[in-house]
Amino acid sequence: MLQANQIRAARALLNWSQSELVEKTGLSLTTVRRMEDEKIGPERSSAGNVATVTKVLEEAGILFLEAGHAIEGGPGVRMVK
Repeated sequence: MLQANQIRAARALLNWSQSELVEKTGLSLTTVRRMEDEKIGPERSSAGNVATVTKVLEEAGILFLEAGHAIEGGPGVRMVK
């Protein structure tokens, strides 16, 4: 499952602000902020919103790494383009 820190890291790799992610996904700024909040996270967002964020970031060149695929075994992100 996508984690809050993965969304923040993906944005950082792309040099995107939260506002840019909002523009590209069509979600509200509040939704993006909640998804990036460690206490709330994407797990408390709708499956459709998580899918939208994932799709937009992947289309921009982000590869999400699940636990066990990153160097230390935890989830992560990587640029593929």
